[in-house]
Amino acid sequence: MRVGVLTGGGDCPGLNAVIRGIVRKGVQDYGYEFVGYRDGWRGPLEGDTTVLDIPAVRGILPRGGTILGTSRVNPAQIEGGLERIKRNLAHHMVDALICIGGEYTLGIAQRLSEEGVNIVGVPKTTDNDLNGTDFTFGFDTAVGVATEAIDRLHTTAESHHRVQVLEVMGRHAGWIAVHAGLAGGANVILIPEQKFDVEQVCRYVERRFAVNYSPIVVIADGALPVEGQLPEEDGTRDFFGRTGSYSIGEWLGKEIESRTGKETRTTVLGHTQRGGSPSAFDRYLATRFGINAVEAVHAGEWGTMVSMRAEEILRVPLAEATKEIKTVPLELYREVGVFFG
Repeated sequence: MRVGVLTGGGDCPGLNAVIRGIVRKGVQDYGYEFVGYRDGWRGPLEGDTTVLDIPAVRGILPRGGTILGTSRVNPAQIEGGLERIKRNLAHHMVDALICIGGEYTLGIAQRLSEEGVNIVGVPKTTDNDLNGTDFTFGFDTAVGVATEAIDRLHTTAESHHRVQVLEVMGRHAGWIAVHAGLAGGANVILIPEQKFDVEQVCRYVERRFAVNYSPIVVIADGALPVEGQLPEEDGTRDFFGRTGSYSIGEWLGKEIESRTGKETRTTVLGHTQRGGSPSAFDRYLATRFGINAVEAVHAGEWGTMVSMRAEEILRVPLAEATKEIKTVPLELYREVGVFFG
């Protein structure tokens, strides 16, 4: 069998571990041949391939990024894009395609699966917001980076008696903010699932100063204030229609300083959260996902995605995985609220 592999969407730690697991399992146990598609959906769209064999995956386990490259190209927005992919897969004699990606990459995979393409998905999102799996690789690494940043900000905040605002990843879900904020001892955690009142945030800040400590505010980049306090979006959109390029952390920092008179500094972690070497857990999870993706191919379980639930690797329908975002339950958010202020 000849199997194509692609990595789409944003890069994150653990992608190379998945690729390595796929190739080692497929070649050694089943004698499969693999074709790597470069730069996400652009690869099969333009027929851009690379050799993907055991020598190609040696030494890549601890490396961040992806040896296949990635992009946010959306073939569904290109006239005849899905048909071009199907023709190129046939031209390259590819029997099945393993797609490693998040909601948008797997959404395209689901559409191709419905049109008869043999597809298996592997969940990839640093934000940990894909439905159908407890964890996605890259998340643990991002939480570790964010937690270390909070630890470092505590000391500089206390030295200068400043407010420190830390913006972390989380466009639609606040999993990184909640995990890192709780682990790092943040005094306020703000997430997309719950709109915040700037005045309440300022009260938390002042309460912290009242006991001679400097506050740390952790905010997910998709968090928003209540109506009437919203910053203006610039209207820009990417290939998948997502909007906005302002920093909510920078905006909040200025609001806190102007309303409280307390000197405020904002740190936007940005791409540092998804760069560099993956954590031990992300290597472990990504490798298992890769191995089990090949098992799904071998079993002919098309239109499924591998997932982890309570340490067990399962297969769930792509339609289930992409139908909605996995968000932070408000019960959990209320639980961590005991540390606010």
